[in-house]
Amino acid sequence: ALCIVLFASMMLVPNMAAHASPITSLSRDLTYDENNRLAEHALVFVDSPACEKVDIAAPAMIAGFNIISVDGAARNEIFREEDTELCQASCIERGVERSLAGSILEHKYYDGQDFDRWFNACRKVEVCFMNYHDRERPIKSYWVNFEGGQQPHQPEILYGERNTKCFTSFVGHKFVIKDADDNLIQEFKVEFNAVIGFGTSPPSDVRDPDYVFENEVKSTLHNEWKRHNRVTRTFSPLGFKKGRLPPDVFASMGAFYYNNRNNLVREEWKHKGVFVNWWETDVKFVQIPWSLKEIWQKRLLTLVEAWAGVPVEQTVIYGLRHYTSGARLLSHVDRHETHAVSLIVNVAQGILTEPWPVEVQDHEDRMHEVLMEPGDIVYYESAKCLHARNRPMKGDNAYYVNLFTHYKPVDGKEWWHESNHEGTPEPVGAVDGSCKLVRKGTSSFGDGGLGFVSGVECDDPRLGSFVSPTFFQAKGPEDMIQWWKQTSPDYKPNEEMNQSHNIFQETSHEEL
Repeated sequence: ALCIVLFASMMLVPNMAAHASPITSLSRDLTYDENNRLAEHALVFVDSPACEKVDIAAPAMIAGFNIISVDGAARNEIFREEDTELCQASCIERGVERSLAGSILEHKYYDGQDFDRWFNACRKVEVCFMNYHDRERPIKSYWVNFEGGQQPHQPEILYGERNTKCFTSFVGHKFVIKDADDNLIQEFKVEFNAVIGFGTSPPSDVRDPDYVFENEVKSTLHNEWKRHNRVTRTFSPLGFKKGRLPPDVFASMGAFYYNNRNNLVREEWKHKGVFVNWWETDVKFVQIPWSLKEIWQKRLLTLVEAWAGVPVEQTVIYGLRHYTSGARLLSHVDRHETHAVSLIVNVAQGILTEPWPVEVQDHEDRMHEVLMEPGDIVYYESAKCLHARNRPMKGDNAYYVNLFTHYKPVDGKEWWHESNHEGTPEPVGAVDGSCKLVRKGTSSFGDGGLGFVSGVECDDPRLGSFVSPTFFQAKGPEDMIQWWKQTSPDYKPNEEMNQSHNIFQETSHEEL
């Protein structure tokens, strides 16, 4: 994507001035919208002689920013240590969740150097434009200068996601988007990091009306079973682990999604297969601007290295994928060249009437089901361990938003063919004892009923706490196909299937 930088002129706005007196509570004293999200960007600072020297009140008229001094608990939440020599200042991003307002990425803190340069960096955002308006002809954008004139900006934005044009701008800048005949499509004001699609995105893919998806699903599962067996090197005992995002990274991701929740487009699946059931439900997408991707991925790299136990390098970050009601994710593994160790990040979810676990098969193909809340992460060996969400997501207007980020070890070009390196944890093979279902508590369901929640307790603690209550363990691709069928919303058990191959009957918890 082409990247263009626009200069940062100060935009003066009447009636916007620094906060008259210090606030003492971020949760109470900042302004939030009806969803408990910060309503406007904020420049916060400690009222001190050090800040007087940099004339921190000077930018108080900048469009889109509230200038606020902090003290007491608010000060302590943002600035962990007192510094009388340095002007303590930071920028809080619009859209951040109320409870995370004090969790701020490091580069958003004033570094003690040129204050205007730093504050301009706070105002700087990345914006991406996509053309879904005209397949045949490009659209174009114009920057509206401070005299109201229009200057050519992006002269040619071709159709589709692959032709996305990204550029650096500043909060408060304005653009107009026009078609090839100079007709106005839309006026746009920069308010935050944003990815905007102009027009209506097309269906994810198109197949003939009589196309039999089941045949492609079956062949895909056979292929995925072969692929996961090709990888010999492992990094962890089970191949996965549940964790949690650092609060500042979660705050940034959550704000970006919230600010762009109305900018969803359909994810493009042409020639990409049937891993997501795009023909049955909408699979939507928000691209992440390049600079923001890099910030997130570098922070997450340190987490992945600690879990994998080896130095890794970043390869791919993908998302945000926005699943909707009825979504299913087919069992699969990822590209072995680039996806050795990975993270699933749940950024947001809502209106689900039933849990929607991610299924991860360990090194013996025992299934584990991990429930995630926003801010949770799952580390997984994504080229080795089959993973999926075969059960359809349930709930009218339900949504589930994930980010995926991938890494490979720096110590081998063809790491997937190697034996485990010295010091690698031993994979959990045969285990001692058995596992049993236990009642973990009660839960309300979408129909208003109350039911028991089952969990699994195993004699061998190496299996962890996420063993599937079904005790499913795949022995081959036919088991995967049967699992896909039996988790289908249309599945109806019949006598022939029960006699021939019912994985729930044939797979015993004693075999785990």
